[in-house]
Amino acid sequence: MKNLFCIILFLTVITVSAQSKPDTLKVMSFNILHGATTKGDFNLEAIAGVIKKYDPDLVAMQEVDFKTNRARKYNLPLELGYRTQMMPLYARAMYYDGGEYGEAVLSKYSLIYTENIALPHQADSEPRAAQVARFQTKNGNTIQFVATHLDHLRNETDRLMQADALVDEFKDEKFPTILTGDLNATPESETMKRLYRVFKKPEVKEAYQPTYSSTNPRVCIDHVLFNQPEKWSVLDYEIVCDDYVTDHCIVVVTLVFKP
Repeated sequence: MKNLFCIILFLTVITVSAQSKPDTLKVMSFNILHGATTKGDFNLEAIAGVIKKYDPDLVAMQEVDFKTNRARKYNLPLELGYRTQMMPLYARAMYYDGGEYGEAVLSKYSLIYTENIALPHQADSEPRAAQVARFQTKNGNTIQFVATHLDHLRNETDRLMQADALVDEFKDEKFPTILTGDLNATPESETMKRLYRVFKKPEVKEAYQPTYSSTNPRVCIDHVLFNQPEKWSVLDYEIVCDDYVTDHCIVVVTLVFKP
């Protein structure tokens, strides 16, 4: 009986391994400036147009309004999901201006698990969140995409708390995980050093290019990171600076996951 059990277990492992093949994923980090543009107008078609042009599988959006007065009571995740034909997912960080403010994900994949992780902050600081979106590919790989927006203040206190919280959350994570967003931290900062305990930044020169501002990029604060670095490779890493749709450059990265 023991030998039979071992044979069944072996065959199961072989079958699962055979079903899991490499996947290529294009991901985007996009600070959408709560639906406004750098010209002060409100142009969701322009935002959606950028997303459709680069055709990502997953988008992490920051500064996303949900039915606020300043966003004309629009449900921005839903509106942009409709315009791009992607699945929208929203993570409230706080109530604001008659509605909500936070992060969002757009996905070409249906999702098998989602979670909104509230990140720590000082009492007088702006709340922040991380949106987890877990999905399974046709090749049998289960992957997580985490979209976040860390504190923007010059003092790192809140960002360090938030980085530590993300490290604690994902340090023992069994699923391959992509962490991306406007982290308001440069590659050499203490905030990033703490995130590097779990997540790796791609070792390509483009990953260190400035991303803010879109009119005069001078600091690299928008990032794409991943855990289990031995399973990931980078096919392409592009910084897109459109100084109309947003004040941040947009990060577009094509990754290959090899289980």
